[in-house]
Amino acid sequence: MINEEVSMNEIKCPNCGEVFTVNESQYSELLAQVRTTEFDKEIHARIEQALALEKQKAQNEQQQALSQKESEIQELKATISNFESQKELIKKDMEQALSGKLSDKEKELVELQAQLDRLRLEHQNELQASLTNIEKERDQIQNQLLLQEKENELSLASVKQNYEAQLKAANEQVEFYKNFKAQQSTKAIGESLEHYAESEFNKVRSFAFPNAYFEKDNQVSARGSKGDFIFREEDENGVEIISIMFEMKNEADGTEKKHKNADFYKELDKDRREKKCEYAVLVSMLEADNDYFNTGIVDVSHEYEKMYVVRPQFFIQLIGLLRNAALNSLKYKQELALVREQNIDITHFEDDLETFKVAFAKNYNSASKNFNKAIEEIDKAIKRMEAVKQALQTSDNQLRLANNKLDDVSVKKLTRKNPTMKAKFEALKND
Repeated sequence: MINEEVSMNEIKCPNCGEVFTVNESQYSELLAQVRTTEFDKEIHARIEQALALEKQKAQNEQQQALSQKESEIQELKATISNFESQKELIKKDMEQALSGKLSDKEKELVELQAQLDRLRLEHQNELQASLTNIEKERDQIQNQLLLQEKENELSLASVKQNYEAQLKAANEQVEFYKNFKAQQSTKAIGESLEHYAESEFNKVRSFAFPNAYFEKDNQVSARGSKGDFIFREEDENGVEIISIMFEMKNEADGTEKKHKNADFYKELDKDRREKKCEYAVLVSMLEADNDYFNTGIVDVSHEYEKMYVVRPQFFIQLIGLLRNAALNSLKYKQELALVREQNIDITHFEDDLETFKVAFAKNYNSASKNFNKAIEEIDKAIKRMEAVKQALQTSDNQLRLANNKLDDVSVKKLTRKNPTMKAKFEALKND
């Protein structure tokens, strides 16, 4: 480390060259100082060098890191750019999609609006139609009410008129009874009612009952009893339509013992059965104050079969009712007879059908035998035709073989071993 050593006690100044003399202890101190300074310089230099290296290394690393970061930044920028591009594309796609969806929604909105308008119009039309129908129903109800009021008024007037007519008829009936009985003697009371009934029937006989029998019952039964009148009617074939036994009963007001209608039911029923009549009718003026018999035609068939009680003024109407019912019954009887006749015809048809079956079976068996015989003959003919077919097929094969042999015949084959014929064929070709 020391540039030049003269002696242990001399030291030469490296700057001016002057030599200094020092003792050993000073020299040692000075040497120690020099060594320490040089060492510090060397250490400092090395440290600086190491620091420079480290600095350079750090700079290099920093530069490398900076370059890497720059690269990463560029990559990030490229990624960002790509992302921005993708973002723009996605944005455009989304805008297009949204635009399309918006257009679809607008169309859907327009369609919905149109549908809403149509529904609103239909609803308005329905409301208008309903309103019109309600108005029509209201008008109809009003008209019906008016008609009902008029009908009620007319009905009330009709009821009033009917009541007045019934009251008048009742008064006339009372007057009829009074006058009828006042004009009759006790002996002639019963006979007068018979004359009255006969006279009333004769008034309508010509147009209501032109073919009817209505006469006095003059045949006394074995019991010594008879009715007053018998009514019978027949159709154009002589079949009885209806028959009625009539009994007329009347009595004077002054009679002490008052009879009742029921007192005569039993005898009247017996007369009906003995004279073979279908119905029994009591024409009675008895029990004049009994409303049960004053209402019109009284059916007492719950006591005696097919028996009625009427006042004199109703007996013609009763004959008409019973006759119409009998005519309807006759129609049903005729239909029943027709059905029975048809059943008889069906029985005859079944017998005829059985006879036909037997005859048909015989004819079928004969035809079947002839048919089978014809089939056998056809089979024989088929066998004969098969033999002819086989012979024709054999002939066809023979003709086919002969034709094949003919095809094999040629000029070359014919003249192969015959020079004379060959020369003649050649001459024909030349000509």
